[in-house]
Amino acid sequence: MTSIERTAYPRFKRYYTTDELNKIYTPISEEKLFANNHSNNQTNYLNLLVNLKTFQRLGYFPKIDLIPLIIIKHLKEVLSLPEEIKIGYQNPRTYHRHRDLIRQKINVKQFEEIGKEYLAEKIRDKAYLMGNPADLINVGIEELVKERYELPSFSFLEREINRIRTQVHNLIYQQVYTQLSLEYIKILNDLLLIHPLEQRSPYNQLKQVTKKATRNHLNDLLVHQKWLETFGNIEQFLSGINNSLINYFVSQANCLDASELKDINEKKRLTLLLCLIYQKQIKTWDDLGEMFLKRMKKIHNLAELELQKQKEKQQEIIEKLIAAFGEILSIFGYENELKTNNYEQVFNQIYSLIKTYGGYEQLLEEYKTINAYKGNNYLPFIWRFYKSHRSAFFRLLNSLQLESTTINNRLMDAVNFLLINQSKKGEYLSAEVDISFASQQWQKLVFYEHQSGTKFVRRYFEVCVFSYLAWELKSGDICIKGSSEYADWRKQLLSWNECQIILDKYCQDLELPNTAESLVNTLKNSLSKTGEKVDFKYPQNATLIINEQGEPLLKKVTKNEVSRELKNLEAIITERMPNYNLIDILKNVDYWTNFTRHFTPISGSDPKIENPTQRYLLTTFTYGCNLEPNQASKHMKDVISARLISFIHHHHISTNSLNKAINDVINRYNILDLPKLWGKGNVAAADGTKFDVREQNLLSEYHIRYGGYGGIAYHHVADKYIALFSHFIPCGTWEAVYIIEGLLKNKSDLQPEFIHADTQGQSTPVFALSYLLGIKLMPRIRNWQDLVFYRPDKSVIYSHIDSLFKDTINWQLIETHFQDLMQVVLSIYTGKISSVTLLRKLGNYSLKNRLYKAFRELGRVIRTIFLLEYISDLKLRQQITATTNKVEAYNGFSKWLFFGGEQIITTNDIEEMEKRIKYNDLVANAVIFHNVVELTNILQQLQKEGYFMDQKDVVFLSPYLTSHIKRFGDYFLDLNEVPQSLDEFAVLSFNEK
Repeated sequence: MTSIERTAYPRFKRYYTTDELNKIYTPISEEKLFANNHSNNQTNYLNLLVNLKTFQRLGYFPKIDLIPLIIIKHLKEVLSLPEEIKIGYQNPRTYHRHRDLIRQKINVKQFEEIGKEYLAEKIRDKAYLMGNPADLINVGIEELVKERYELPSFSFLEREINRIRTQVHNLIYQQVYTQLSLEYIKILNDLLLIHPLEQRSPYNQLKQVTKKATRNHLNDLLVHQKWLETFGNIEQFLSGINNSLINYFVSQANCLDASELKDINEKKRLTLLLCLIYQKQIKTWDDLGEMFLKRMKKIHNLAELELQKQKEKQQEIIEKLIAAFGEILSIFGYENELKTNNYEQVFNQIYSLIKTYGGYEQLLEEYKTINAYKGNNYLPFIWRFYKSHRSAFFRLLNSLQLESTTINNRLMDAVNFLLINQSKKGEYLSAEVDISFASQQWQKLVFYEHQSGTKFVRRYFEVCVFSYLAWELKSGDICIKGSSEYADWRKQLLSWNECQIILDKYCQDLELPNTAESLVNTLKNSLSKTGEKVDFKYPQNATLIINEQGEPLLKKVTKNEVSRELKNLEAIITERMPNYNLIDILKNVDYWTNFTRHFTPISGSDPKIENPTQRYLLTTFTYGCNLEPNQASKHMKDVISARLISFIHHHHISTNSLNKAINDVINRYNILDLPKLWGKGNVAAADGTKFDVREQNLLSEYHIRYGGYGGIAYHHVADKYIALFSHFIPCGTWEAVYIIEGLLKNKSDLQPEFIHADTQGQSTPVFALSYLLGIKLMPRIRNWQDLVFYRPDKSVIYSHIDSLFKDTINWQLIETHFQDLMQVVLSIYTGKISSVTLLRKLGNYSLKNRLYKAFRELGRVIRTIFLLEYISDLKLRQQITATTNKVEAYNGFSKWLFFGGEQIITTNDIEEMEKRIKYNDLVANAVIFHNVVELTNILQQLQKEGYFMDQKDVVFLSPYLTSHIKRFGDYFLDLNEVPQSLDEFAVLSFNEK
């Protein structure tokens, strides 16, 4: 069974606001005339309009007794009908006639045999792509609406879709099963057998989490990868199965332990196991690539640190040499001795001085030592930190199947040459391959002019090749076959033929030029006009100063002090704000939003646990506040056990369902009036905050700025204060790559067009991609003076701001690569590739990456336009500051709610870490929602009492209030106590004084 609440099947809400009733259920004049012409009395007039308005909203005819009384009452009021009129039909013929009239008026077909056949065809196709019953029901609804069919009953939809889904999935299980030999089937089934000595099954080994990137863990992971390889090429068994369906089967397998898998039908069990092994094989290649990159980065960091240590050690020698040199110069300072040409005396003095400082040979040796460490060249030190990794790196290199993603194969040639000579122990290798990919510093170390010809210094050659291999894996110029994160991302793009089909419509919707020439002309015109406008208004711009050296400065604007009226209002609100337990806040918000409807077994069936809503709320509270199940259950008076909390978390609540729950809270929050004073919802800001995590995982890294090991919760927060989307990423990650992805993954009603970010967001590729996706990126940039402003043309000269511009845009580069740019953007738009994957590659400069150069050049145009707007518009700068302040405040607010376990995320599973952040966002958004309801209630009461409040003061209120919230104590949940209707708190208006 699938709960109707988890689907898009239209249904009546629990309650309606006045605004919703007016917008949805108020007939227009033409509809009233239609009803009047087809009814002979007031009762049938009301019947016809009730059926018409409900059918328009639902797409089917509900039973009369299920229509909410508030809708009927509303229609009576707007139609000026007597209250005593009862809805309903005395004559069934009239009822059926009305339904036919409504279908005809709305142009909807009755759902009959043809409709059933159409539905079955569409669902059968989609069942090969998705597994969740609720998703398939939503597809069925969408297809029927598109073809103008009246919706059948939900029970029929559910039965029919589950029947087709079962048929299709059984065919898939059979297709997989027939390819397996009896021997292979036994190997798979043996994974579920518990080893008598270890008391665990190999199935647990299959699901193990990759640990921290160390040399020993790299060796362990290579052993694990070899074990996974013993299962052979799993992809051959899964050919024909869509990736999304494979992921669905993997999610089911992940939720089951070995004993639960044994109880499943064998054909399904084997398919789930194969999908899980296939996913783990891919994930292991990803983790090996990630671990290699992290170890090489660590080796380089240690070498750089060693250089600094050596410099500090040599400081005494440096001072000695400087002192000697100074005394030698002082000898030449005696002009009278030089004038008498007494050079022998001078020489003797210098010789004596050199002996005093240790003699010629010692000073020369000390000079050579110091000279070796001059500058910042730490490359000579890499070998000492690399050598302990040498055997592991070569085992890795022998395991990986590497391919170049460009026609430039010089590094791959060097890798292959290295593999051929991996067992060599001599000091030199013959210089048989081209290493022009390496920098001059590297080449000076690697090349050695031997009497028999040019040679490679073997040790330096090894570390050079491994260093560049890490760099090109990161930039995407080399890929790992079988990996996902390090796959050839160019093969993931749409073909240009596929792009051409949707290009014009996409450009039209976003008002973008659809040809190379028109794009260049549009951008050139925009850059020229913006520059001219800023130049023209410069004399009137009191905050922008360009000094005599041509350096721009922005004057600091005096911050407005908080008014006395606002302080008084905040004090009154604090005094009147009722105290609440966190668990009661979640209960009330769920009553208003029904967000727990998205929590259900991963299979998609209805929950079989008792009191599911209560237990979903308790689980949300437990993980959203970072309380471990054991700790939380002790405070819940035997209402729920630690085991059940953990079971619900792993088997009923997923990251995807948490995202849907968060969207429900956002969408309901959006109907409230008070947040509309804080923003329109079209602006958001993105920023990260560090959370402490355990060390034994690939995500955990030491954060220099904050200290300690952790990860970054990267939040997108709307100008209305509510959190839209979050990622959990490693410390040190280039945060800018997630700016766009958060907006693309946000599926709520709030869809920002403008995004603010911190300084990391000023990257030119991010500006370019944002522009092509219809997003206006406006980051807060601390050192904006250090960025280059680009002219539209060399001939353009400005009267006042000319000194800002240091270079000119290469329009030819943008025009030449228009097709490449649009191919990437349309691939992101259609979901073929993520913006994160792309920006990771574009964020690492590569001489081979022509796409990077095109995105960089386009980004220079967009960033220059933004910088010109930024320095010339004080209100824009204030908006950026205000919105980024909101996301920073949200970071602190959400952490306050994450109070358990010393605020440390205790899992080592990277996916679980992000899930914990989603829980925290759900709890934080629920508290924000609840605070706004209480704020509105208090403000309404103050208005009734005659207290005048200025709307300008209310704008400065924040929903991030915590003093009234009880976080500790026993947690009791009574679902029989329901809050007031949201309609009472949705509206907030202001009267003039």
